[in-house]
Amino acid sequence: MLTWPEIARSPQLAKFLDYIVRRKLEGQEQAIKAYAIAVDVLGRPADFDPQADPIVRVQARRLRALLDQYYLTDGAAETLRIRLPVGRYVPELVEREESLPPLREPEPLSAMPALPAVNVAKGDSFGVSWFALMMLVAGVLVLSLALVAFWPRDSVEATGDALDRPSLTVVEFQTLGGLQGFVAPSGGLAIELVTDLELFDELIVRYGGGGDAATMGDAATDYVLTGIVRPDGDMVQFSAILTDVNSGLVVWNQSIAETAQAATQPGVLDDVSRQLSLRLGSARGPLHRKAQALLDEAQLPDGPVTDYLCTMMFHRYRDTAAQAAAELVQTCLAKLHLQGEPSAAMLAIEASLIVDRLGTGNGDRFASPVSISRAEVLLNKALQTDPTSAFVWEQLARTRLAAGATERARAAFSSSLQLNPANADALAAYGLQLALSGEVGDAAAMAQDALDSTADPPDWYFGAPALEALRQGKPELAAIYAESYSRADRELGPILAIMAGQRAADPAIVNRYVAQVLEVPAFRVAGVLPRLRERISDPALIEQARIALLAAGVPQASLVNGF
Repeated sequence: MLTWPEIARSPQLAKFLDYIVRRKLEGQEQAIKAYAIAVDVLGRPADFDPQADPIVRVQARRLRALLDQYYLTDGAAETLRIRLPVGRYVPELVEREESLPPLREPEPLSAMPALPAVNVAKGDSFGVSWFALMMLVAGVLVLSLALVAFWPRDSVEATGDALDRPSLTVVEFQTLGGLQGFVAPSGGLAIELVTDLELFDELIVRYGGGGDAATMGDAATDYVLTGIVRPDGDMVQFSAILTDVNSGLVVWNQSIAETAQAATQPGVLDDVSRQLSLRLGSARGPLHRKAQALLDEAQLPDGPVTDYLCTMMFHRYRDTAAQAAAELVQTCLAKLHLQGEPSAAMLAIEASLIVDRLGTGNGDRFASPVSISRAEVLLNKALQTDPTSAFVWEQLARTRLAAGATERARAAFSSSLQLNPANADALAAYGLQLALSGEVGDAAAMAQDALDSTADPPDWYFGAPALEALRQGKPELAAIYAESYSRADRELGPILAIMAGQRAADPAIVNRYVAQVLEVPAFRVAGVLPRLRERISDPALIEQARIALLAAGVPQASLVNGF
């Protein structure tokens, strides 16, 4: 496998793969950590901070994609396969399963931070005995199992054969005794989460109180979210656990760390809720596992369809930009039209498809005035139907961008994020617009929030991070981000990769992407720089791109005129 050209051309990825597999075979799984990979494989210094530098996570994502590609092509006949689960760095050696596609596994419960040994000396404000700690954890697990055992299970098939929105019940988090005196008790976290997650049209969210039968009532649910708040040295860990009611399995867990001082502030619950909502509300998140499995089949199921199914198909299309995915969404919308009047979200999706299919789907040119006009009619109707839908405002912002109305697009993005601050897609798209306007620093936080929302973010999320890495003088990281982004944006992606490759002194990257730049239809019609000025309003970035392209060998005439 190390000699396969797609892996061999990247010495770092080959070394990454060799490192983790050999450690696995040697029985040293505990040594396969982000820090060890960064220092031993990627050449990072001894003071490397995995939380501040995402290089290991990004390279693992690239390697995971290459493994999937290898077993679909040259390695299709391999019976023993190497799998790198999402969210982990320890590889798995598995027998090929003929009937199943490559799996996207949830983060295991073991990925949660280990419970610390807590000082029980008098005067320690976080003091608690190991017995009490274990009893609390056991209580949370018993509560989860009780909810799974006795909760009705009919909501998944509530609409017959049609796949409908998953339902989630959020139960109050349990707090360790040493934290009871905090200004921001965890008792309000469940309410915050319900409030934030209700902003996602793709979810049904309920408040489960303390988890007792009287509070929960008769409502059916697909998932239950429980959790604990515990001390961890000078930090406080907010740990969430998501259980699938139908299978009884823990399918996801996440810990958010806050300093002890921050945990005393009233706004901490809002911050923790937003971070958890970014992950749980994502269309690529654990609550949509059933829809994701159905979408992997790449065909529309027989029988009725739902708004939810069409929306999830639209998200898959946005992530892949594949023609077949767009046609699947259109077919789904057509079936919905036969079933009744379309909702605001469906009108917004139809508008987005009109713009994408007729103009900007491949990043070749702005959409035509006719397509923009048709899309605006649909979007105005959508806003009249549901003026508080963050999803609709996001599609309006993208349509305005396609029309070249950047300031109006900014206003629409701002409205979308005011309505739902945990909308990762809007964060990624708005962050890119800010970065192309020269506001890279302001865009960085948005882009990072979007990347953190999923273990396997789509390629189009990496535009603003690539620009931020260039600004910070991290060309190797910028090259990784730009190579991902180039798969989603045929215009800007290759140019960012060339800029990063030159700064990283990597001629292979430069040579590979120069050819791609010269094949972009919009560049050939108008010239490279005139087209870039339609999309980039930062003069400094335009100049950097000009210098980089000239140094890469692009003729001056091609920069300013069609060719």
